[in-house]
Amino acid sequence: MTITNAPTASPTTGAPATPATTYRVTPARVLRSEWHKLWTVRSTWITLLTSVAFLLGVGILMGATYTSGGGDSDVDTVVLTLYGSQLGAICLAVLGIQVTAGEYATGLIRASLTAVPHRTPVLWAKATVFTATVFTVSLVTALVTFVAAQIFLSGTDQAASLTDDGVLAAIAGNAAGVTLLGLVALGLGATLRSVPGGIGAFVGGVLILPEVLGMLPYDAMETAITYFPTQAAGALGSADPMPHAASPGGALLALSLWAAAALIVPSMSLKRRDV
Repeated sequence: MTITNAPTASPTTGAPATPATTYRVTPARVLRSEWHKLWTVRSTWITLLTSVAFLLGVGILMGATYTSGGGDSDVDTVVLTLYGSQLGAICLAVLGIQVTAGEYATGLIRASLTAVPHRTPVLWAKATVFTATVFTVSLVTALVTFVAAQIFLSGTDQAASLTDDGVLAAIAGNAAGVTLLGLVALGLGATLRSVPGGIGAFVGGVLILPEVLGMLPYDAMETAITYFPTQAAGALGSADPMPHAASPGGALLALSLWAAAALIVPSMSLKRRDV
Protein backbone atom coordinates (compact mmCIF):
# COMPACT_ATOMS: atom_id res chain seq x y z
CA MET A 1 0.00 0.00 0.00
CA THR A 2 1.17 3.56 -0.74
CA ILE A 3 0.14 6.68 1.16
CA THR A 4 0.86 9.99 -0.57
CA ASN A 5 0.82 13.40 1.09
CA ALA A 6 -0.37 16.08 -1.34
CA PRO A 7 1.96 19.06 -1.84
CA THR A 8 1.10 22.14 0.21
CA ALA A 9 0.43 25.38 -1.64
CA SER A 10 2.17 28.68 -0.96
CA PRO A 11 -0.25 31.19 0.65
CA THR A 12 0.94 33.98 -1.71
CA THR A 13 1.55 32.41 -5.10
CA GLY A 14 -0.52 29.25 -4.85
CA ALA A 15 2.48 27.25 -6.14
CA PRO A 16 3.49 24.06 -4.36
CA ALA A 17 5.87 24.92 -1.51
CA THR A 18 6.94 21.36 -0.67
CA PRO A 19 7.19 18.24 -2.83
CA ALA A 20 4.82 15.35 -2.41
CA THR A 21 6.01 12.67 0.03
CA THR A 22 5.26 9.00 -0.51
CA TYR A 23 5.11 6.49 2.33
CA ARG A 24 4.98 2.78 1.63
CA VAL A 25 3.63 0.23 4.09
CA THR A 26 6.15 -2.61 3.86
CA PRO A 27 6.51 -5.81 5.92
CA ALA A 28 9.81 -4.54 7.33
CA ARG A 29 8.20 -1.32 8.54
CA VAL A 30 5.28 -3.18 10.10
CA LEU A 31 7.73 -5.49 11.87
CA ARG A 32 9.76 -2.54 13.12
CA SER A 33 6.62 -0.88 14.42
CA GLU A 34 5.56 -4.00 16.32
CA TRP A 35 9.08 -4.42 17.67
CA HIS A 36 9.03 -0.91 19.13
CA LYS A 37 5.54 -1.40 20.55
CA LEU A 38 6.58 -4.63 22.26
CA TRP A 39 9.69 -3.25 23.92
CA THR A 40 8.30 0.13 24.96
CA VAL A 41 5.59 -1.41 27.14
CA ARG A 42 6.51 -1.99 30.78
CA SER A 43 4.52 -5.21 31.01
CA THR A 44 6.84 -6.83 28.45
CA TRP A 45 9.84 -6.39 30.72
CA ILE A 46 7.90 -7.49 33.79
CA THR A 47 6.56 -10.71 32.27
CA LEU A 48 9.85 -11.64 30.59
CA LEU A 49 11.90 -11.05 33.75
CA THR A 50 9.35 -12.96 35.82
CA SER A 51 9.55 -15.88 33.42
CA VAL A 52 13.35 -15.83 33.59
CA ALA A 53 13.26 -15.66 37.39
CA PHE A 54 10.91 -18.65 37.64
CA LEU A 55 12.96 -20.82 35.29
CA LEU A 56 16.35 -19.92 36.75
CA GLY A 57 15.22 -19.83 40.38
CA VAL A 58 13.37 -23.15 40.34
CA GLY A 59 16.17 -24.82 38.38
CA ILE A 60 18.83 -23.77 40.89
CA LEU A 61 16.55 -24.75 43.78
CA MET A 62 15.98 -28.21 42.30
CA GLY A 63 19.71 -28.69 41.83
CA ALA A 64 20.66 -27.39 45.27
CA THR A 65 18.15 -29.57 47.15
CA TYR A 66 18.53 -32.77 45.11
CA THR A 67 19.97 -35.93 46.68
CA SER A 68 20.77 -39.16 44.84
CA GLY A 69 18.28 -41.98 45.24
CA GLY A 70 15.43 -39.66 46.14
CA GLY A 71 11.97 -39.54 44.70
CA ASP A 72 13.13 -37.64 41.61
CA SER A 73 15.90 -40.03 40.63
CA ASP A 74 13.88 -41.40 37.71
CA VAL A 75 13.01 -37.94 36.33
CA ASP A 76 14.69 -36.84 33.12
CA THR A 77 17.62 -34.53 33.92
CA VAL A 78 16.50 -31.76 31.57
CA VAL A 79 12.93 -31.93 32.86
CA LEU A 80 14.20 -31.75 36.44
CA THR A 81 16.43 -28.71 35.89
CA LEU A 82 13.91 -26.86 33.72
CA TYR A 83 10.89 -27.59 35.89
CA GLY A 84 10.33 -23.87 36.37
CA SER A 85 9.46 -23.51 32.69
CA GLN A 86 5.91 -24.58 33.58
CA LEU A 87 5.51 -21.39 35.60
CA GLY A 88 7.48 -19.36 33.09
CA ALA A 89 5.22 -20.55 30.28
CA ILE A 90 2.22 -19.03 32.04
CA CYS A 91 4.01 -15.67 32.24
CA LEU A 92 4.85 -15.85 28.54
CA ALA A 93 1.26 -16.79 27.72
CA VAL A 94 0.08 -13.69 29.55
CA LEU A 95 2.56 -11.65 27.51
CA GLY A 96 1.19 -13.15 24.29
CA ILE A 97 -2.34 -12.21 25.28
CA GLN A 98 -1.29 -8.68 26.17
CA VAL A 99 0.49 -8.25 22.81
CA THR A 100 -2.83 -8.59 20.97
CA ALA A 101 -5.73 -8.10 23.37
CA GLY A 102 -3.91 -5.29 25.17
CA GLU A 103 -4.19 -3.07 22.10
CA TYR A 104 -7.94 -3.56 22.02
CA ALA A 105 -8.14 -2.60 25.69
CA THR A 106 -6.23 0.66 25.14
CA GLY A 107 -7.72 1.46 21.74
CA LEU A 108 -4.27 1.51 20.10
CA ILE A 109 -5.47 -1.15 17.67
CA ARG A 110 -7.41 1.53 15.75
CA ALA A 111 -4.20 3.39 14.97
CA SER A 112 -2.43 0.16 14.02
CA LEU A 113 -5.13 -0.94 11.59
CA THR A 114 -5.49 2.56 10.15
CA ALA A 115 -1.79 2.60 9.32
CA VAL A 116 -2.00 -0.94 7.86
CA PRO A 117 -5.47 -1.19 6.27
CA HIS A 118 -4.92 -4.77 5.09
CA ARG A 119 -4.96 -5.64 8.82
CA THR A 120 -3.56 -9.18 8.73
CA PRO A 121 0.09 -8.02 8.42
CA VAL A 122 -0.30 -6.45 11.86
CA LEU A 123 -1.22 -9.81 13.41
CA TRP A 124 1.54 -11.73 11.62
CA ALA A 125 4.10 -9.07 12.55
CA LYS A 126 3.06 -9.33 16.21
CA ALA A 127 3.40 -13.12 16.05
CA THR A 128 6.82 -12.90 14.38
CA VAL A 129 8.23 -10.39 16.87
CA PHE A 130 6.78 -12.35 19.80
CA THR A 131 8.22 -15.64 18.52
CA ALA A 132 11.71 -14.24 17.99
CA THR A 133 11.76 -12.57 21.40
CA VAL A 134 10.31 -15.39 23.47
CA PHE A 135 12.29 -18.18 21.81
CA THR A 136 15.59 -16.31 22.22
CA VAL A 137 14.95 -15.42 25.86
CA SER A 138 13.68 -18.92 26.68
CA LEU A 139 16.59 -20.69 24.98
CA VAL A 140 19.28 -18.56 26.62
CA THR A 141 17.63 -18.85 30.03
CA ALA A 142 17.22 -22.61 29.69
CA LEU A 143 20.90 -23.03 28.79
CA VAL A 144 22.03 -20.90 31.74
CA THR A 145 19.64 -22.70 34.10
CA PHE A 146 20.80 -26.15 33.04
CA VAL A 147 24.47 -25.25 33.49
CA ALA A 148 23.81 -23.56 36.84
CA ALA A 149 21.79 -26.51 38.15
CA GLN A 150 24.47 -28.97 37.08
CA ILE A 151 26.95 -27.20 39.37
CA PHE A 152 24.90 -28.57 42.27
CA LEU A 153 24.06 -31.88 40.59
CA SER A 154 27.68 -32.78 39.94
CA GLY A 155 28.43 -36.14 41.55
CA THR A 156 24.77 -37.17 41.78
CA ASP A 157 22.81 -39.57 39.60
CA GLN A 158 21.38 -36.55 37.76
CA ALA A 159 24.76 -35.21 36.64
CA ALA A 160 24.83 -34.44 32.92
CA SER A 161 26.44 -32.12 30.41
CA LEU A 162 25.33 -30.23 27.34
CA THR A 163 27.18 -32.70 25.13
CA ASP A 164 25.19 -35.71 26.37
CA ASP A 165 22.82 -37.31 23.88
CA GLY A 166 19.54 -35.47 23.58
CA VAL A 167 20.32 -32.71 26.09
CA LEU A 168 20.72 -29.79 23.69
CA ALA A 169 17.75 -30.98 21.64
CA ALA A 170 15.61 -31.14 24.79
CA ILE A 171 16.68 -27.65 25.88
CA ALA A 172 15.85 -26.28 22.43
CA GLY A 173 12.60 -28.24 22.49
CA ASN A 174 11.71 -26.72 25.84
CA ALA A 175 12.21 -23.22 24.41
CA ALA A 176 10.19 -24.10 21.31
CA GLY A 177 7.40 -25.56 23.45
CA VAL A 178 6.90 -22.50 25.65
CA THR A 179 7.15 -20.25 22.58
CA LEU A 180 4.44 -22.12 20.73
CA LEU A 181 2.26 -22.15 23.84
CA GLY A 182 2.70 -18.39 23.94
CA LEU A 183 1.61 -18.16 20.31
CA VAL A 184 -1.54 -20.11 21.15
CA ALA A 185 -2.22 -17.55 23.90
CA LEU A 186 -1.47 -14.68 21.49
CA GLY A 187 -4.05 -16.09 19.09
CA LEU A 188 -6.63 -16.43 21.86
CA GLY A 189 -6.07 -12.82 22.85
CA ALA A 190 -6.49 -11.67 19.26
CA THR A 191 -9.67 -13.73 18.86
CA LEU A 192 -11.37 -12.70 22.10
CA ARG A 193 -9.96 -9.13 22.11
CA SER A 194 -9.95 -9.17 25.90
CA VAL A 195 -7.05 -9.69 28.28
CA PRO A 196 -9.14 -11.31 31.06
CA GLY A 197 -11.02 -13.37 28.47
CA GLY A 198 -7.80 -14.54 26.85
CA ILE A 199 -6.24 -15.51 30.17
CA GLY A 200 -9.40 -17.37 31.17
CA ALA A 201 -9.54 -19.22 27.86
CA PHE A 202 -5.88 -20.20 28.09
CA VAL A 203 -6.10 -21.44 31.67
CA GLY A 204 -9.40 -23.24 31.14
CA GLY A 205 -8.96 -24.54 27.61
CA VAL A 206 -5.22 -25.19 27.43
CA LEU A 207 -4.20 -26.00 31.01
CA ILE A 208 -7.27 -27.47 32.70
CA LEU A 209 -9.38 -29.06 29.93
CA PRO A 210 -6.82 -31.79 29.04
CA GLU A 211 -6.65 -32.82 32.71
CA VAL A 212 -10.44 -33.14 32.82
CA LEU A 213 -10.59 -35.09 29.56
CA GLY A 214 -7.83 -37.38 30.83
CA MET A 215 -10.18 -38.68 33.52
CA LEU A 216 -12.52 -40.12 30.90
CA PRO A 217 -12.14 -43.94 30.63
CA TYR A 218 -11.41 -44.04 26.90
CA ASP A 219 -8.13 -45.15 25.33
CA ALA A 220 -8.70 -42.95 22.29
CA MET A 221 -9.06 -39.91 24.52
CA GLU A 222 -5.85 -40.74 26.35
CA THR A 223 -4.01 -40.95 23.03
CA ALA A 224 -5.50 -37.69 21.77
CA ILE A 225 -4.53 -35.81 24.91
CA THR A 226 -0.84 -36.51 24.27
CA TYR A 227 -1.09 -34.11 21.32
CA PHE A 228 -2.76 -31.31 23.28
CA PRO A 229 -0.61 -28.16 23.65
CA THR A 230 0.74 -28.55 27.20
CA GLN A 231 1.33 -32.29 26.83
CA ALA A 232 3.09 -31.82 23.48
CA ALA A 233 5.27 -29.07 24.97
CA GLY A 234 6.28 -31.41 27.79
CA ALA A 235 7.33 -34.11 25.34
CA LEU A 236 9.54 -31.62 23.49
CA GLY A 237 11.52 -30.78 26.63
CA SER A 238 12.64 -34.28 27.58
CA ALA A 239 16.03 -35.76 26.64
CA ASP A 240 14.73 -39.33 27.09
CA PRO A 241 11.47 -40.57 25.55
CA MET A 242 8.62 -40.06 27.99
CA PRO A 243 6.25 -43.01 28.55
CA HIS A 244 2.79 -42.54 27.03
CA ALA A 245 3.90 -39.30 25.36
CA ALA A 246 4.10 -38.24 21.74
CA SER A 247 7.41 -38.46 19.91
CA PRO A 248 9.35 -35.16 19.71
CA GLY A 249 8.57 -34.85 15.99
CA GLY A 250 4.89 -35.57 16.47
CA ALA A 251 4.70 -33.22 19.46
CA LEU A 252 6.35 -30.39 17.53
CA LEU A 253 3.99 -30.87 14.58
CA ALA A 254 0.92 -30.99 16.82
CA LEU A 255 1.93 -27.90 18.79
CA SER A 256 2.73 -26.01 15.57
CA LEU A 257 -0.72 -26.86 14.21
CA TRP A 258 -2.35 -25.66 17.43
CA ALA A 259 -0.47 -22.37 17.18
CA ALA A 260 -1.33 -21.99 13.49
CA ALA A 261 -5.02 -22.63 14.17
CA ALA A 262 -5.00 -20.11 17.03
CA LEU A 263 -3.62 -17.46 14.64
CA ILE A 264 -5.76 -18.29 11.60
CA VAL A 265 -9.01 -17.70 13.48
CA PRO A 266 -8.26 -14.05 14.41
CA SER A 267 -6.70 -13.50 10.99
CA MET A 268 -10.02 -14.35 9.35
CA SER A 269 -11.87 -12.32 11.96
CA LEU A 270 -9.79 -9.22 11.19
CA LYS A 271 -10.98 -9.32 7.59
CA ARG A 272 -14.66 -9.68 8.47
CA ARG A 273 -15.15 -7.65 11.66
CA ASP A 274 -14.82 -3.98 12.43
CA VAL A 275 -12.41 -2.95 15.16
